[in-house]
Amino acid sequence: MQLIPLFPLDLVLLPGTPLPLHIFEPRYKEMIRSCLGEREHFGVIRASESGIVRVGCSAEIVDVVRTYPDGRMDILTMGRKRFSVHEVDQDRAFLRGDVEWLEDEPESPAGTTLVTEVLALHLQLLHMLGRDDDTTEDEGPWLSYRLANGLPIDLDFKQGMLEMRLESERLNSLLVFYRKAIPKLQAHKIGQKKSSTNGWVN
Repeated sequence: MQLIPLFPLDLVLLPGTPLPLHIFEPRYKEMIRSCLGEREHFGVIRASESGIVRVGCSAEIVDVVRTYPDGRMDILTMGRKRFSVHEVDQDRAFLRGDVEWLEDEPESPAGTTLVTEVLALHLQLLHMLGRDDDTTEDEGPWLSYRLANGLPIDLDFKQGMLEMRLESERLNSLLVFYRKAIPKLQAHKIGQKKSSTNGWVN
């Protein structure tokens, strides 16, 4: 167990993905100053009306982009390690959590066929969205997280991926997403084309 600062936000941070933040609330300015002084990470955890979720991701401050006279900061962070909150501490102005660090369960490397299909569908979807992406240049151990970070997916989906303990499970969940999203987007584009041509599509 380890006690770390917690930053509840309406988002899901994934390991190996960047997160720029504008720090303006006094309690979080204090938290970031403390993290910088102690060279420690803080935990980003999803917040909702019902409270915070249990599983989050630590954030390393990789750059202080800008500081303002009133103490506000623009910082760039990077997601690092997943954790599970066992107890919340409120002794300071900001929340802290007694956390357990989470590792993936041992498994054989994801099959070549699975990775190849996921990458192909990912690029197909981005092409349809008119976007470029360079996350496929280095597959690495966190391929699923880097792919998910650039997708138009909801927070529940991202949170579910964060809580999965197998890379193969995360890749398969992305496969299901692509297989549903691509036909829907294709149908939407066809519908737009028909609308713009009064129903005639060559």
